[in-house]
Amino acid sequence: MHLGKMRTSMKRVRKALATGDLETAKTALPTALEAIGKASSKGVIHSKTASRYASRLSLAVNRASAA
Repeated sequence: MHLGKMRTSMKRVRKALATGDLETAKTALPTALEAIGKASSKGVIHSKTASRYASRLSLAVNRASAA
């Protein structure tokens, strides 16, 4: 359950960035970060994997907003 929710929320952020919809990406990012943290805390994914996912998503949104 946690893994599926995490993957879906990450896909929403990536899809919004790919289509250029920055506002949707910014609103979907906190949900994705929460899902990543929840999956990590439940032991579904490793903590370092969670950190990497969160960092890359945040970086992508920040780069898109700066451009």
